Amino acid sequence: MRATEYWQDYELIDCSSGERLERWGDIIFVRPDPQVIWKTPKTNKYWKQAHAHYHRSAKGGGEWEYLKKIPDEWTINYRDLTFKIKPMGFKHTGLFPEQAVNWDFLREVIRENQGKGCGENGQVKVLNLFAYTGGATIAALAEDAAVVHVDASKGMVAYAKENAQASGLQDRFCRWLVDDCEKFIEREIRRGNKYDIIIMDPPSYGRGPGGEVWQLEDKIYDFVDLASQVLSDKPLMVLINSYTTGLSPSVMSYILGSTVSKKFGGVVSCDEIGLKTTETDMALPCGASAIWTRK
Repeated sequence: MRATEYWQDYELIDCSSGERLERWGDIIFVRPDPQVIWKTPKTNKYWKQAHAHYHRSAKGGGEWEYLKKIPDEWTINYRDLTFKIKPMGFKHTGLFPEQAVNWDFLREVIRENQGKGCGENGQVKVLNLFAYTGGATIAALAEDAAVVHVDASKGMVAYAKENAQASGLQDRFCRWLVDDCEKFIEREIRRGNKYDIIIMDPPSYGRGPGGEVWQLEDKIYDFVDLASQVLSDKPLMVLINSYTTGLSPSVMSYILGSTVSKKFGGVVSCDEIGLKTTETDMALPCGASAIWTRK
């Protein structure tokens, strides 16, 4: 499992009986997590001193219970990046902290290849698909990559812009697009636009701005194959991340191997990504990633 060592403003304190105990800056949350099937004792004092607790409903969804007064939103830092945090529906906070390990990898690839990309003056070009609130976008902008950020939700694209501003990166080159990712790729193929790096975090199920239906198991292979057509002649990296249970790291690596590697060679790696707890020695699996690189 890959997990970052560099978080200071976020902490997974403990997890037990289907729930996480987390610190977001100075705010303590208890949130549900279906991966946490063990029932270890909840001895940490913050289990009973949380600011807010998200409760799932038997009918689906759920709601926040606020036990102490908290701001509507606040910021936390990861290394030199700043992100806005706010409680939202479906237990979300606007950030997936386990993704930090992928941000670091992305930044390293960009840093090593800046000046060798397919953009103007060799600038590395990055396409971030299903880009949510822009964690990977902000990481890429921090290395002065030229980024195209695509998500079907107007609200999430606006949130990502706020994150760029919070990190002082609002003047870096980024196209912020509210669009269906598949239709966008098809248009980019016709336009002849190319990218050195493609990142995608596709949902299990979703709808585009025009009501387009996305079903991951039916779409993902063809979508990756389609997206590979907008890679540059010497691409640097393709990253697929997933929170869908049936899409294991190995499955994603097979997809990259039979699409991107078939065209460009290179190397594919895959693993779970997760978060280490401070209360115990364990690490909580939070998702899966597969990464293709040119070397």
